Amino acid sequence: MPKFQLISNDQPITSKPITSKSDFPQFLAQQPVHHNFSSEKTYHYKSEKRYLAWKVATNLGLSFRYAWQGVKYAFTTQRNFRIHTVMTSVALALGFYLHATTVEMALISLTCAMVMVLELLNTALESVVDLTVKQTYHELAKIAKDCAAGAVLIGSLASLLVAGFILLPHGIDLIISILS
Repeated sequence: MPKFQLISNDQPITSKPITSKSDFPQFLAQQPVHHNFSSEKTYHYKSEKRYLAWKVATNLGLSFRYAWQGVKYAFTTQRNFRIHTVMTSVALALGFYLHATTVEMALISLTCAMVMVLELLNTALESVVDLTVKQTYHELAKIAKDCAAGAVLIGSLASLLVAGFILLPHGIDLIISILS
């Protein structure tokens, strides 16, 4: 028995709950289509609007919008993504302040972006694993989550080393010029 029932306008629109994958397409065919302001089909779970996850973006603007929603989700829900965002800002600001070359700034930017991409992938993987195992413990789920977190850790350490190797000499030169 599912934990929720698909409803629309806060009223149940079916008495038959979705119990199997084969029921879902038939269920959708029987339901009225609801449109929002941007002509996208939406359905409601307990009066919270959700876009259907399998819906394909019909144009490039929607693709960017969905991608930005993912970044916003990670920023608002993942503490580590916010930490990586702050550290990226600090590294780039230091690079500009210390007059790093264009190539050095590109390297810092790419390694910081790599860490943020890894964090987004980690968040996506954790969400899919949580969706799959629900509230149960599974050793393979633990391994998947730990490996994804390990990838972020290694990427973060590499990014820190790259920024350190690039910015530290510039910082030392600045300190020596100030003291001289």
